[in-house]
Amino acid sequence: MSKGRAEAAAGAPGILLRYLQEQNRPYSAQDVFGNLQREHGLGKAAVVKALEQLAQQGKIREKTYGKQKVYFADQDQFDTVSDADLQSLDTKIVALTAKVQGLQQSCRHMEAELKELTSALTTPEMQREIEQLKAECAGFAERLRGIKGAPKRVTPEEKEQVHRERQRFCREWRTRKRMATELCEAILEGYPKSKKQFFEEVGIETDEDHNVAPPDP
Repeated sequence: MSKGRAEAAAGAPGILLRYLQEQNRPYSAQDVFGNLQREHGLGKAAVVKALEQLAQQGKIREKTYGKQKVYFADQDQFDTVSDADLQSLDTKIVALTAKVQGLQQSCRHMEAELKELTSALTTPEMQREIEQLKAECAGFAERLRGIKGAPKRVTPEEKEQVHRERQRFCREWRTRKRMATELCEAILEGYPKSKKQFFEEVGIETDEDHNVAPPDP
């Protein structure tokens, strides 16, 4: 092992402990290695060894999910969060998630409009409009990066709870959509008009009408 690599390995526990405390979120050894390797020159073996050493010393926590281990800062060092604060955090997570999705959708719409304009680019006026759309899209992207990079104080347990709630709502969405689809198909078997005419007469709006779909489980 080179002298520089040996020095980096010797300082790895301190570097990793500060990183996990600052980020306060769970990481696998591969995540930590990928995030810090370029800046500190840490090898994968040094990262794994340092994380295991910190966990054995009780300076960080370790949990196993399936075949993967994750490491995170000891939560006892942080202030206790009340139920009201946890509920407020859950509300913020939902609001930020919706905001991120809205910004992503806006960016996709901007990109679609930009492609249409690019394909028909013939005049200086179109050039100016494209530049304006690019600026707007860059603004949305910057806001999205700000939201994603905002400091988080959410424990792994809170994150897991939000994830379970999301899965439950998505399952309910898919179940109800399947039931509604089966019911409509049963009605359409004896309906004299087309499916589109039936939906228009009854006033049914589908997920596809609003360009939405149940997220992947």
